[in-house]
Amino acid sequence: MLDANLKTQLKSYMERITQPIEIVAFLDDGAKSQEMRGLLKDIEESSAQIAYVESRGAEAGDARVPSFKLRRVNSDVEVTFAAIPMGHEFTSLVLALLQVGGYPAKIEADVIEQIRHLDGDYVFETYMSLSCQNCPDVVQALNAMSVVNPRIRHVAIDGALFQGEVEARQIMAVPTVYLNGEVFGQGRMGVEEILQKLDTGASARAADKLNAKEIFDVLVVGGGPAGAAAAIYAARKGIRTGVLSERFGGQVNDTLAIENFVSVQETEGPKFAAALEAHVRAYDVDIMNTQRAAKLVPGKVVEVQTESGATLRAHSVILATGARWRNVDVPGEQEYRNKGVAYCPHCDGPLFKGKRVSVIGGGNSGVEAAIDLAGIVSHVTLLEFGDQLRADEVLQRKLRSLPNVTVHTQAQTTEIIGDGQKVTGLTYLERSTGERRHVELEGVFVQIGLVPNTEWLKGTLALSKHGEIEVDAKGQTSVPGVFAAGDVTTVPFKQIVIAVGEGAKASLGAFEYLIRSSAEREEDATAAANATVA
Repeated sequence: MLDANLKTQLKSYMERITQPIEIVAFLDDGAKSQEMRGLLKDIEESSAQIAYVESRGAEAGDARVPSFKLRRVNSDVEVTFAAIPMGHEFTSLVLALLQVGGYPAKIEADVIEQIRHLDGDYVFETYMSLSCQNCPDVVQALNAMSVVNPRIRHVAIDGALFQGEVEARQIMAVPTVYLNGEVFGQGRMGVEEILQKLDTGASARAADKLNAKEIFDVLVVGGGPAGAAAAIYAARKGIRTGVLSERFGGQVNDTLAIENFVSVQETEGPKFAAALEAHVRAYDVDIMNTQRAAKLVPGKVVEVQTESGATLRAHSVILATGARWRNVDVPGEQEYRNKGVAYCPHCDGPLFKGKRVSVIGGGNSGVEAAIDLAGIVSHVTLLEFGDQLRADEVLQRKLRSLPNVTVHTQAQTTEIIGDGQKVTGLTYLERSTGERRHVELEGVFVQIGLVPNTEWLKGTLALSKHGEIEVDAKGQTSVPGVFAAGDVTTVPFKQIVIAVGEGAKASLGAFEYLIRSSAEREEDATAAANATVA
């Protein structure tokens, strides 16, 4: 199952196991069971601390087949996979083996204590796909929590392997998490975000911690490429630096392949995001994760208020809140979001295997999505509002070579239609003739660009007609001491490499501002002291 290189790497990792593990597999005679057996046998051979046990047929009881449990011998600690966790989930498997085997998870001590003291019994089920780059975060978080607190149980389920469950539960987006049989959440979640939903007092405690923090010299709002670069450049100046981030890495986490970041020939979004965070953590930077900014209050000391009710203060602020997928804004889109309307073809594409889908958008993202989906679904209908596709010619050539893709230009989507439970079709206006057309399908993937995350800033500083923050050549906004960088600004060409450069530039601009304003504060203080003496 595993090639020689992976076996060598796995054996090296398994040397860190300190407690014996038992792998209990629930298999039948099917091809997937045979594949799972091969993987588990390879794992058994990687360490003398690992033993393999197999249950078949009626012995499996209520267990999903095929599936397997990782159990710490003579304990209640266990992690379950109803999946053959390769692809993006292979790291989840390795981490689960290490943690069940006694190797500590990389979780802050106070968070571990919070997990241990959760009151109640929790049975989590995560439906994921092996091509989903968001799913491993959720799987790894819940696996780690179940190792820390055995009253938490977790099973990671490959939706493509258990299609019947996916259909019965009407799951059309991954990751989808169930808790004790009820939907708990969808999309990327880390340990802290999960805890906030389980521990109702967590948000208030987090706000108290934030309120107690001293004034920052530079407070970066946003943890994407621009925010990470800004934080690094500020920290290297030796000034007090903080990063307030809803999720570190931002939109990069939702990017599958990155092939145009200079000096890095090829990587994946989540890996790049992890590298950004690791680089920032190498410096003395106060990272405040899972926090969303709600209000900016200008002044000599700028305030940033969070949705949790906290207030952070800084002598300068760099806004790097990035952008999110743009909605098509037609009837049915919000009603059927995650019920057939999706925004990440890499994550949710496998759930539509053999079905008919549409892609809205003819730029690079839309055409790439159509190409990827064509290898999974029965048919793709691509709708582009303009007169022609806007994607790079190399992508268009590939698209035209695919037999199960239909392209309509001058097509304005007017409605997404469903039966109350899921998408069943869409209608579009043929702009060249004025005729309305209907397409029967089961999924709609929206790929029409990005919208800046600036709603919370309206009325505070100057925004363009598109909602982007207006900045000058140094990243300065219309508010003194407040800078901005990355996709949230008016700087053209939304690219990672550009965002990184803009983040560095804004940080240098903020540092220059701090030097000037520091001199002014000293002059004001001297003048005030002289006035008092007089």
